[in-house]
Amino acid sequence: MNNFPKRRRFFVVLWLLLLVSAGTVGAQTPQPNTTIPPASATLYLPIISGPPPPACPLTSEHTFDLIPVDGPPADHPDALHGDLNLALRGYHTVSETLTLIDINGPTDGDAPQLAGIFADARTPTLTSSHRVYDWDWTCGEDGCTSPNLTPAAVSLLGLAAGAGETFSIPSRSPEIYAGGYKTLVLYASENRITLGYTRHDTVEPGYAVHLESLCVDPNLLALYRQANADGRSHLPALENGAVLGTSRRTEVLVAVRDRGTFMDPRSRKDWWKGR
Repeated sequence: MNNFPKRRRFFVVLWLLLLVSAGTVGAQTPQPNTTIPPASATLYLPIISGPPPPACPLTSEHTFDLIPVDGPPADHPDALHGDLNLALRGYHTVSETLTLIDINGPTDGDAPQLAGIFADARTPTLTSSHRVYDWDWTCGEDGCTSPNLTPAAVSLLGLAAGAGETFSIPSRSPEIYAGGYKTLVLYASENRITLGYTRHDTVEPGYAVHLESLCVDPNLLALYRQANADGRSHLPALENGAVLGTSRRTEVLVAVRDRGTFMDPRSRKDWWKGR
């Protein structure tokens, strides 16, 4: 009989241990404004394939100039403008021929030449093909992405690039302002830039080029942001050969527009003359 209390304590302790292992003892006590997931919840973390791209440069030795804009500023905030910020539209990868192609039709002798993006003016390896989504200006205050793709078979093209390679503008002969300026920076962020080949703050009157997945020169980006904050009466302008940024990955993406319409960047007679 003297051993009974000890045996009872033993079974009580054993019972408590079994309850703890079942998760019914020591449960979390909800605190105000908190949510505790159920014990059976499973957390899934994103799988990141491959190393992240290297950080973009924070300093630059390049200098840039502002020139006056002809006409009113852009009619929507730059980051919300579907014609200036290509990231708003997005794009869909397509399986198309990754070579230059011959397209029939008239040819403009002064169209921007995409070989000018590279310091050695080469014809790069074409690495990927995409179609940009259209933009619905009737949707909301600033428009929204349309479910429809732009008409050209390819409207955004990947071009092979080397590590740390410098990029310039697609070259063109006509000046838009005295001093050799060929293009206006209509939009810039850390990894994309939109160029217009007129002095108008819109893509509608002439040619425009979007460059995606690059590191925009930090001095150029700072100047653009200041000009945008000041009302866009002046914007940065660039000459042929002026460095506007460097590679971020092993390809840079390019889209070409003529009076707002997305064209096929593979067209030999238009954007790659003599290739």
